[in-house]
Amino acid sequence: MALEIEKKYLLAVEPAVLIKEGVLSAHKEQLIEQTYLAIDETQELRVRRIQELGNGEVTYTHTFKNGNGLVREEVEYEITAGIYEQMVNAFGFLPLTKKRITAVWNGRVVEIDIYDQLELSVVEVEFSSVDEANAFQAPDWFGEDISSQKQYSNKTVWKQLQGEKWQR
Repeated sequence: MALEIEKKYLLAVEPAVLIKEGVLSAHKEQLIEQTYLAIDETQELRVRRIQELGNGEVTYTHTFKNGNGLVREEVEYEITAGIYEQMVNAFGFLPLTKKRITAVWNGRVVEIDIYDQLELSVVEVEFSSVDEANAFQAPDWFGEDISSQKQYSNKTVWKQLQGEKWQR
């Protein structure tokens, strides 16, 4: 199982402004639909439909994550469109949708997620070690560090989107 070491921030500036000013160099844009199949306090199982906006290519993934906060275990692999549709349709949940901009800032890859169903934009940065993550100094435009705030996790936002349907 691979480790994901990641920090997440509430984006304080519009991505288009950052790209126009040359602060960010955008490399790709994707539309992502994600649906959770199982969630508990520390684990999640999800599927995604990912459309590359540059060429229209669509891929599907199945992901298992274990843990909370800065460091989590992650296993992700591609699945077929048919398997994705079966999983999503079996539960009838509404997918969480977002636009992802993968960009380079200061020689580092960052991912900006702009959510469709709520007013939320975040920037995520992955690291190769906990020491590197702890030493990282974010610029002001990254905004507040929300890495350990569960209310901003994708699974929490997704559950809220489901409303009463999730409670059943």
